[in-house]
Amino acid sequence: MLFAIFFAFWRFLQIITLIPTIGLLAYFVDGYNNANQLTPNYILVLFIVSVLATAWAIFTLFSYHRSSTNATFVAVIDLLFVGAFIGAVYTLRFIANADCTNVAAGSAVDVSLGIFGSASLNGVRVSIDKPCAMLKASFAFGIINTILFFFTAVLAAMHGDRMSARDRKTYVRETHSHRHSHRSVPAAPRSRHSSHHSHRRVYV
Repeated sequence: MLFAIFFAFWRFLQIITLIPTIGLLAYFVDGYNNANQLTPNYILVLFIVSVLATAWAIFTLFSYHRSSTNATFVAVIDLLFVGAFIGAVYTLRFIANADCTNVAAGSAVDVSLGIFGSASLNGVRVSIDKPCAMLKASFAFGIINTILFFFTAVLAAMHGDRMSARDRKTYVRETHSHRHSHRSVPAAPRSRHSSHHSHRRVYV
């Protein structure tokens, strides 16, 4: 029960961060597609990994009973996604040092202060490069999902080890009880043999 709660919580966080990533990158994929151009690898790789990771997260979230049974398999797949996200983030690493905002001084604005007179304030003009900001946000979401999938992989691996240890204990108990019952069975023929022998003595 505790595994299901923690597992569902981390899976929910993964889905929340993956859906915006898909939306941001789909904007670029659609733009390149409409322009009849190939989508760059640094966009396409992270987009494909995010789509596959979202499908896997949704599937394991709504079938967490199976996930708890096959916890080791879930841990292996999550580790594969960790490696995939690391590779996708690495291809987009150039955006980390990009400056997507430009802050400049605007025109002066006169503000009336009533009986205290007026004041002249310099305005601030902020311009944001939209494609740069979207790629930077996708880069950040990729790093976050790398960490989240590592957490779920460790959680599933710990649960899988616990389940396998429990299965080994159950197997040892069943084997011990089977051997014990097998040893107690041959007692019946001895009594039969002794009764037959006593019967022969009476006859003689």
